Amino acid sequence: MSGDVSPTGKRSDPGSPPGSPELRASHADRDRVVDVLRIAAGDGLLTADELDERLETALSARTRSELAGLTADLPPVSATAGATVPEAKDVVRFEQVHSGPVVRTGRWVVPRRLELALTFCGAKLDFTDAVITHDTLRIEVGMTGKTLKLITRPGIVIDTDGLQLLHSRVKYRRAPAHADAPPALRVELVGLKTFGRVVVRPARRSLWRWLLRRPAPLSPGPG
Repeated sequence: MSGDVSPTGKRSDPGSPPGSPELRASHADRDRVVDVLRIAAGDGLLTADELDERLETALSARTRSELAGLTADLPPVSATAGATVPEAKDVVRFEQVHSGPVVRTGRWVVPRRLELALTFCGAKLDFTDAVITHDTLRIEVGMTGKTLKLITRPGIVIDTDGLQLLHSRVKYRRAPAHADAPPALRVELVGLKTFGRVVVRPARRSLWRWLLRRPAPLSPGPG
């Protein structure tokens, strides 16, 4: 049995004195479990549906025992990751003219500041599996033409108030909110975007998950 039953009817954490209440989960506790789940999914240990379901539970978990159940069937992080998290760079700069897009996807390490000096070059920053080691990213935009696209996940907050637009527009579709989840990363967009778009949206669900979410067809009434 994983824990004793407390006077409130809930199980206490393993190793805690009998009758003691469950330990509450902190923001750091949730963040650690989210990291384990994402690494496990990247290694093929969890399907996309399982990852979505467990992330949703982790972000709303109130006790450590709830979190422990989400990783009980997974290897330790050290065995899965195989290495320590790389240190984030202070500044990363991209300066391109009429060339291919700047793309950051997968397990890329988010720097503290990102400078985009792009002329008719698109940019895509996908935070779905990004390695986040600090709480703020400042993106200094000097971009003409094309689209700046940011793919978010729960806990990623995008602030576009400091961005100036000239013959451009922002399309912002927010990810579903988790009331108990603290922001994992605040992205501040500053600078100037001319002749193009800024698109902020959550990662798209797989076709299979979309089909599962579709409402069931209405059964025909009696003839």
